[in-house]
Amino acid sequence: MATERVYTRDVSEHIGKQITLKGWAETIRDQGKIAFVVLRDVTDNVQLVITQNDNASVLKQVQNLSTESVIEVTGTAQESDQAPGGREVKINAITVLSEAADLPIPVVEKEEDQTPHISKRLDYRWVDLRKPENRFIFEVWTEVEKAFEEFCRQDNFLEIHSPKIMSSPSEGGSEYFEVNYFDENAYLSQSPQFYKQMAMAAGFEKVFEVGAVFRAEKSFTPRHATEFTGFDVEMSFISDLSDLITWEERMLHYVFTHVRDTLGNRISEMYGTEVVVPEIPFPRLTMKEAKEILSGRNIPSKSPIDVSPEEERALGEYTREQYGHEFVFLTDYSTGVRPFYHMRREEDNGITKSADLLYRGLEITTLAQREHRPEILEKQAEEKGIDKASVDYYIDFFRYGCPPHGGMGIGPSRIIKQMLGLESIREATYLFRGPKRMSP
Repeated sequence: MATERVYTRDVSEHIGKQITLKGWAETIRDQGKIAFVVLRDVTDNVQLVITQNDNASVLKQVQNLSTESVIEVTGTAQESDQAPGGREVKINAITVLSEAADLPIPVVEKEEDQTPHISKRLDYRWVDLRKPENRFIFEVWTEVEKAFEEFCRQDNFLEIHSPKIMSSPSEGGSEYFEVNYFDENAYLSQSPQFYKQMAMAAGFEKVFEVGAVFRAEKSFTPRHATEFTGFDVEMSFISDLSDLITWEERMLHYVFTHVRDTLGNRISEMYGTEVVVPEIPFPRLTMKEAKEILSGRNIPSKSPIDVSPEEERALGEYTREQYGHEFVFLTDYSTGVRPFYHMRREEDNGITKSADLLYRGLEITTLAQREHRPEILEKQAEEKGIDKASVDYYIDFFRYGCPPHGGMGIGPSRIIKQMLGLESIREATYLFRGPKRMSP
């Protein structure tokens, strides 16, 4: 009868007993008549030890092991002051389940080694992800997504899964991927925007989605990807943009509280950063106010109606200094940088009822009240130079009664990048896709 597997984190509970472990041979130290192996599994790692006096043939097996081979070990758990964690396993038998060839990139980086360039690490992503600190990123992902979905469900949202193949681009512009669809042209979804709004016209009132988003942006920045996972929300019967802002404040307070309580200590240990639960309300700045602040700090501006990454970082610093807060809503965006379906202010038709949310100086959310009146949508689409025929099916959603509504698109990979202090969303993405990367 097979012995039940024990995970490395639980070895201390089995001192004096024979146990079976399975995992990777992370490091191997051969000292002639004694050898040590650090075995790593999904929970932790533990030192294994074998001597010539114990079993010469098993010692020989260990001496012939290659680093990162997958092994199954049976041995006796014992206390050891010299071993990491004060416990180790004395090997009785070892089976190589999968022998590893020479590694293309290191899993354990020695001080004298330089960390491989990110492109090399992405080439061998499945090896790079063996590093506990990299795997941990996706524990954080799991808890962020879990908390977001919990909050939505507790707030009586319905979950939807919208199609990713569309008959026309969902955001317009040129940042879309065109694909062959039998004998027609189709487009990969730039967002679930149109179908979230269709749900409002269907009377769903509140919906959320976690799904793939595609953007044909030839950008190589640490914040862009051609395919990423988005959190999307839409809700009916809002009074104005403030309803959306208030909802996102509550949602992020819930998510950050959950992450802090479940993983905060480990995030601090691994990444040296604190998960700060944001106080409500978050600071808010209009675009005009933001530009005045930036001018006073001698930050150059490329556009009077939008902010550059440098300006976002400066506004993040200002918010921390002025408000002691890591988040700031930036409101009053011009129609010149917003899509045709954003509702415009009654008192100033050149300003939309929309906002961006910055976290530690990086935009993580775009939110807006939508225009739900078909005749105004047609006019605004025409002003943007959008072919009426390409959006007729979308505008049709609003011809048979649709409540005032709005929503947001949230970038979880950007949240995690900022939360952990990562250099790029490439590290916060399981398998990154960019203009020059389609594999693995």
